[in-house]
Amino acid sequence: MLNLVWLVPLFPLIGFIITGLGRNHLGKASGWIASLAILASFIVSVLIFIELKTLPEEVAEHATGSHVVHLFNFINTHAMQIAFDFQIDALSSIFLLVITGIGFLIHIYSISYMSHDEGFGKFFAYLNLFVFSMLLLVLGANYLILFIGWEGVGLCSYLLIGFWYKNIAYTDAAKKAFIMNRIGDLGFLIGMFLLYSKCNALDFKSIENMIPTLMNDPSYLTAVALCFFIGATGKSAQIPLFTWLPDAMAGPTPVSALIHAATMVTAGVYMIARSNFLYSVAPIAQQVILIIGLATALLAATIATQQNDIKKVLAYSTVSQLGFMFMALGVGAYTAAIFHVITHAFFKALLFLGSGSVIHAVDGEQDIRNMGGLKKYMKITYITFFIGCIAIAGIPPLSGFFSKDEIMMHIFTHGTNGKIFWILGMLAAMMTAYYMFRLLFITFHGTYRGKGHPHESPALMTMPLIVLAALSILGGFIGIPEVLGGHHALNAFLEPILLKSQALQTSINELSHQNEIILMGVAVFIACIGITMAWFGYKKYNAADTTKGIAKFAEDKWYVDEVYDNGIVKPLFGLSKWVEKIIEKAGIDGIVNGVGRLIQVGSTKIRLLQSGLVGFYLFMFVLGIILLFALQMWLVKF
Repeated sequence: MLNLVWLVPLFPLIGFIITGLGRNHLGKASGWIASLAILASFIVSVLIFIELKTLPEEVAEHATGSHVVHLFNFINTHAMQIAFDFQIDALSSIFLLVITGIGFLIHIYSISYMSHDEGFGKFFAYLNLFVFSMLLLVLGANYLILFIGWEGVGLCSYLLIGFWYKNIAYTDAAKKAFIMNRIGDLGFLIGMFLLYSKCNALDFKSIENMIPTLMNDPSYLTAVALCFFIGATGKSAQIPLFTWLPDAMAGPTPVSALIHAATMVTAGVYMIARSNFLYSVAPIAQQVILIIGLATALLAATIATQQNDIKKVLAYSTVSQLGFMFMALGVGAYTAAIFHVITHAFFKALLFLGSGSVIHAVDGEQDIRNMGGLKKYMKITYITFFIGCIAIAGIPPLSGFFSKDEIMMHIFTHGTNGKIFWILGMLAAMMTAYYMFRLLFITFHGTYRGKGHPHESPALMTMPLIVLAALSILGGFIGIPEVLGGHHALNAFLEPILLKSQALQTSINELSHQNEIILMGVAVFIACIGITMAWFGYKKYNAADTTKGIAKFAEDKWYVDEVYDNGIVKPLFGLSKWVEKIIEKAGIDGIVNGVGRLIQVGSTKIRLLQSGLVGFYLFMFVLGIILLFALQMWLVKF
């Protein structure tokens, strides 16, 4: 089955072609065709996962943890040979399950959510194209194929964020996402150029085998790792390239669930985890990742505590949770980062789809100040949303508890500054519990403050919520630590692929089971503090209350967008206008137009010499001869 891995991206590609070409003729069938394409990919992904789990240990390729399927030679010249290969192993197989499994649920949800939209067929064509690009990203056996998928999801995010293109604000959000991702992608490209210049290869296996040689030049490894990380900051919305993701909520809610919860924004995490052999020998780059991840988690969490748009709260929550994943990558805890990717995909997709159910029920309203009291109108949505809030807050035994606790445990044992990073990380975790339950209490509790008559969503929307709620409850059991009687099945599965840094392994071994239990208890206690603060602050919510001081500062998103606008965007616009006026119009255009005018004026004057008078022509002839004789005499003399 491993050799048939190419079927996984093929089905969404076929779905894209069919729904794209037939978008004006297939009607509602487009949604089912696109959904069945993703379901077929999911079935193949499950079969591949099962085969990987059951491969005998003595199989040589399994011993190295991966299986490469060659499709064709993508670039084949005298100077460069790059194959179009897929690499299927524990890491890519898990991402296949997450992308296709959650992608299928979101497709089903979208059939009902987008049923009245005039762009129904086009929407599902874009969704299928996005899934195809994401599958290409995680299956690529080298950085070039990964980068093709990387750019593909960037294109699809632009198309989906600006799907309702008649709204100028939405198209601006799409352009912002596209441009900020291109900034990060430039760093990724430079990293690939640096890597190929010395390794003469881009496939993961060859580069991993060359790491012992490359370690002789640590500054080179650091440069490559940091360039790749710049790419990850764009795709996974880390400081300073994070402001596109909250604006990306302009797209339809299923887009937010698929792209900005479960797949695209985790591409940066996947890329660094896939490059673990590189980052494990670049400690400076890892330290940068840790600091940026922590800063992002804290900044986004503070902003989320004061947002009033239901999707913006979840958007900044996503940025914050991605910060936790990068913190794990920064300390070399690659399995913990992937674990949180999986659990986050479950509960964040649930929360986004739950917000879509709420928006659907209140006729498109997204301001939570105009909601309230929805608990009695939308019982299924409320219960599933509540489960998502518990999961992301880190309350046991739901999935978020296990993955977030593992990350914080690794951070706690990370060197001399680990305790400081842990304290700051737990502050972000407390704010997570606070802003999620603030959102829950304002939206679902109290009295209804909006217009119209709220109602529960149809079955096609509630069924995916129920499935995702079940996954949010059970998903953490794939990583139960030994201290709680488990054996961390996920860690055992990923161990052949993801390296552990020596410092990380040493610090883990030094942490006793008693201390692990204490850290877990403290984490749960801190989450409960956040929930309690939200309860007392918003159990009797008054929509007329206004924010002041530091809360107002957070509500206005720390004015990061304004800083970027005044510090970067406006100066660039001013510079471009100056270049257009002085260099382009007065300079380049002036020279070109001046040459034309000179020829035109000159020819107008010179043509006057053609008078038609024979005497004048004889005079000019004699004058020319005299000038030639004078020139010849001058040349002979000198």
